[in-house]
Amino acid sequence: MSEGRPEEQAQQQAKRAAVLASDSNHCFVCGPANPIGLGVVFSLDGDICRGEFTPDAQHMGYRNVTHGGIVFSLLDDVMANWLWLQGVQCFTARADIRYRSELVVGTPVRLEGWCEKRKGRLAQMQSRLIRCQDDFVVAEASGAFMVNEA
Repeated sequence: MSEGRPEEQAQQQAKRAAVLASDSNHCFVCGPANPIGLGVVFSLDGDICRGEFTPDAQHMGYRNVTHGGIVFSLLDDVMANWLWLQGVQCFTARADIRYRSELVVGTPVRLEGWCEKRKGRLAQMQSRLIRCQDDFVVAEASGAFMVNEA
């Protein structure tokens, strides 16, 4: 985030959040303009990007288990939003995921994403999807994000 007074930083972050929340955002995970999207709202909490989600039956892969592609999409987007909410446009260059357990449909989860390292146009990111009821990490991901040049 750019240097400046705390109130200026807060105003800039609010403007960026408004752009993400606008009807021009068609992102499958966080875009309010996507009628079949997941509807996740992300926010920055210090150095962590956070969101919440509860999968429904339409997110099921089989036997009441959330499809792994949905889980991956959530993890990818919480990493990307760490950058987007700071005014940095980016795209996923590489991503790896580790599933530790299935995610049963109807289970509320928390999403957390953060930056491990930033060098030039490349940001090394981490994320995890955590069951709210017991703080168990269901899945975690790492990714390299390419920052768009201005």
